[in-house]
Amino acid sequence: MPTNLAIEDRLVEEARRVGGHRSKRDAVNSALREYVRRHRQQDILRLAGTIDYDADYDPKALRRRRCA
Repeated sequence: MPTNLAIEDRLVEEARRVGGHRSKRDAVNSALREYVRRHRQQDILRLAGTIDYDADYDPKALRRRRCA
């Protein structure tokens, strides 16, 4: 989707160089993917401590049963 954005040339060029991207487009797309990934990770971190675990859960016992 063609979009016109006013982005700092020096910043895009540095991102391109540091990321090893061949084009500005590649650098911007990579930066956007990283932005989305980090925000999704933050959403997952907000769940910490909100999930109840079964105290009787024993993965080793389950594995032994499957192998037997």
